[in-house]
Amino acid sequence: MKLMVRIFAVLVGFWLLLILVSLFLPGHYQVQRTITVAAPPARVFAHIDDLRAWRDWGVWFRRDPAMQLSYSPVTTGVGAWSSWKSRSQGDGKMTTTVVRAPTDFEYRMDFTAMAMVAHGTMVVAAAPGGSTVTMGMDGDLGHSPVNRWFGLAMNKLIGPDFEGGLANLKQLVESGK
Repeated sequence: MKLMVRIFAVLVGFWLLLILVSLFLPGHYQVQRTITVAAPPARVFAHIDDLRAWRDWGVWFRRDPAMQLSYSPVTTGVGAWSSWKSRSQGDGKMTTTVVRAPTDFEYRMDFTAMAMVAHGTMVVAAAPGGSTVTMGMDGDLGHSPVNRWFGLAMNKLIGPDFEGGLANLKQLVESGK
């Protein structure tokens, strides 16, 4: 019986230590990736501004072809939104918040299951031989110990998706589609 009490005490102590350490972890995360595309900003931006076009290059749609998507009546401009239901990707909604064609596109992501909100950006800048496209996301992790620990891995979790999506966007734009 004493052994069980000690094991329980160690587990509770470890759990409390994890919570205590989480108080000192960052409360904010930021992920960003950049790629160069051999096309002018306006041609690149046409694939970013329309939320329906994201299906052509976003890795999430290829990962779950059965994802259920719905869109606002108008899929371009401020206020346009798309929402999704997915067993593998979770449920959520993306709403366009800023559009300054052909350079800046900002959006809000609401991840329903995790009760998290993120701010996303797509910045297209003229560069020698084409454009640089930078995709970014940042968000507040709040005071949740789980979210704070999860925040440490956001760059490794989201970064590869951004890299894959940007590579798909590059291929799509450079192929002239």
